[in-house]
Amino acid sequence: MSMNTTTSTTPAWYALALCAQTGPSFFFPEPGSSLRDAKRLCGACEGRVACLEYALANDERFGVWGGLSEAERQALRPRG
Repeated sequence: MSMNTTTSTTPAWYALALCAQTGPSFFFPEPGSSLRDAKRLCGACEGRVACLEYALANDERFGVWGGLSEAERQALRPRG
């Protein structure tokens, strides 16, 4: 994810997250690139649900968070 180091502002779930062991480019690929591998890694992650909740609460608009793409997260947001 965009968080490269663990700090006092890093969410608790990030310490367990598989993305913490992977470079951010894996979860923020170039436009048109496949998200399949990032989503597969998220599917095996203990922090997936907390990550998704974080992304939705913080309006993360780019990359794979909680196993979902930007469009998939957008579909979960309430329409206002």
